[in-house]
Amino acid sequence: MGIVGEAHNVRVLGAGEKTIVLGHGFGTDQSVWKHLVPYLVNEYRVVLYDNMGAGSTNPEYFDFDRYSSLEGYAYDLIAILEELQINCCVYLGHSLSSMTGVVASIFRPDLFSKLILVSASPRFVNTDDYYGGFESEEIEQLCQAMESNYKAWISGFAPLVVGGDMDSVAVQEFSRTLFNMRPDIALSVFRTVFTFDLRHFLSRVTVPCHIIQSSMDMSLPVSVSEYLHRNLGGKSIVEIMSTEGHLPHLSAPEATIPVLLRHIAHDITADGDT
Repeated sequence: MGIVGEAHNVRVLGAGEKTIVLGHGFGTDQSVWKHLVPYLVNEYRVVLYDNMGAGSTNPEYFDFDRYSSLEGYAYDLIAILEELQINCCVYLGHSLSSMTGVVASIFRPDLFSKLILVSASPRFVNTDDYYGGFESEEIEQLCQAMESNYKAWISGFAPLVVGGDMDSVAVQEFSRTLFNMRPDIALSVFRTVFTFDLRHFLSRVTVPCHIIQSSMDMSLPVSVSEYLHRNLGGKSIVEIMSTEGHLPHLSAPEATIPVLLRHIAHDITADGDT
């Protein structure tokens, strides 16, 4: 493993002809894919990695300027693919990483055969003509709560995002990986995620996109997936699952994994189906 791979804790599993790269969202690490990976390794080459800033990475490597925009994460993804000499892959990204894949595909469309975007949003904050789910004042209040007492913030934020109470295994798992992040890094990544605006990038995306989300997600109105579908420059398809929460692959794997496997295996047809 090279320097980039070591920094991002890259793991390569399986030995199939097709390569699938899995990118995790804010507050998690590659372990969030633990329910999906066993279904992939017999048929695909699977690449897992941690975003810089995740609790499993060296906090000294986190560059606050570089990761103040998604371009930094996109350049990391491209560097990982180049170091592993991956010429083309299926990229499955969740939340932050779904939009990382979108940006990376604009820079290097040749590296991606398709993007599978789980709980993706080009902008979380509302504007006069766009409903992202949050007012800017709400984001600022969440940031202030993170700064004042990070552990207490996690105990309120994790159940809201995952859907469920603190006793649920998925909420406890999300709380664990959130708590593993250094608080100042977590705040920086949170601000980046909840204040970026990638709507102007969407028309430049030419790689086919499979857009998947829960029907009940307090972080993400269903209308956002439809917005992506209407504004992406290439072919896209939307599937709204009857699941709850922003991390359905963690909280409802029995419903989510078959959907992900279907979108991995099947491409978008001319009439917009998979």
